[in-house]
Amino acid sequence: MLERDVEKALVKRVKELGGLCEKFVSVNNRAVPDRLVTLPGKPMMLVELKAPGKKPTKLQEKDHARRRALGVKVLVIDTVESANAFTG
Repeated sequence: MLERDVEKALVKRVKELGGLCEKFVSVNNRAVPDRLVTLPGKPMMLVELKAPGKKPTKLQEKDHARRRALGVKVLVIDTVESANAFTG
């Protein structure tokens, strides 16, 4: 299973929940999480997607920690099952 399979499952799940699951890209920072998720009645959050068993890089972990310290919810999802069970 590939990261793109996990990503497809998350996009589908967020749409089912009535939300937006937008690709998040920063030209000057390649460590940003993959998706910006907006759900009805919930704060925006960022989601890093990985293939099963893969972990964020040290640079990604540092970026996630920095954002969490600012009060942003950052999740890491690495299975289709977790993406399908996503509730925000």
